[in-house]
Amino acid sequence: MSITEKIKAEAMGLSQKAMEKIFADERRAQRVAEVIGTVQRGKAALDKTQRAVMNQLNFASRQDFKDLGKQLSALKRRVKELESKLDGLKH
Repeated sequence: MSITEKIKAEAMGLSQKAMEKIFADERRAQRVAEVIGTVQRGKAALDKTQRAVMNQLNFASRQDFKDLGKQLSALKRRVKELESKLDGLKH
C-alpha cells in the first residue's frame, strides 16, 4: 500500500469515527440534517438567482453548455454514420 493510500485510508477511518460521534446523539443528528437542508435550499436559491442573472445578461448557463455538448456529440455520431454509408456506396 502506497503512502497516499495509507493517508486516504486513515482519513476515511477518522472521518467515519467523527461521523459516528456526531450522529450518536439524535438531537445533534437532527440538527446536522437541518443544517444540511438549509445549505441545500441556499444553494438552490443561489443557483436560481445565478441562472436568472446569466439569462438577463444573455450568457449561456452550464446546463445550456451540457445540452449543446450532447447535441454536438449526437451530430458527430450521425455524421460518422452518414460518412460510413457514403463510403459503402462509393465502393
